[in-house]
Amino acid sequence: MSYALRAGLPHVDDMPAAEIVLVGPVTRDEVSGLCSDVRALLKRTGAKVVICDVAALGPPGLTAVDLLARLELTARRAGGRIRLRDPDPALPALLDLVGLRFEMEGQPEQREPARCVEEAVETGDPPV
Repeated sequence: MSYALRAGLPHVDDMPAAEIVLVGPVTRDEVSGLCSDVRALLKRTGAKVVICDVAALGPPGLTAVDLLARLELTARRAGGRIRLRDPDPALPALLDLVGLRFEMEGQPEQREPARCVEEAVETGDPPV
């Protein structure tokens, strides 16, 4: 029995991503249309992730938080999720403040700190 090896990582390369650019300011009336766009994009492309470019969304506020929460809910119901690209530095802090977690593109994965690691040296500690 023989088989050909594929280049790249099999689980990573098989996950296509669709992209959408969010340009603000977004009004409350536009939210349902954007949710429909995300749902249709997931269905049409077969992607599991929609990358939302939020660089042009404008200053972060509760309208942006509401939009992103509704887009994430729509994507989850359609079997996918969203990932944010180029957010304003205050947007992740605002999302964290209201208790929403979003994956950010290009951000290293957060993990727990190593156990039993001393990060600072006390002045009275003997040298090792």
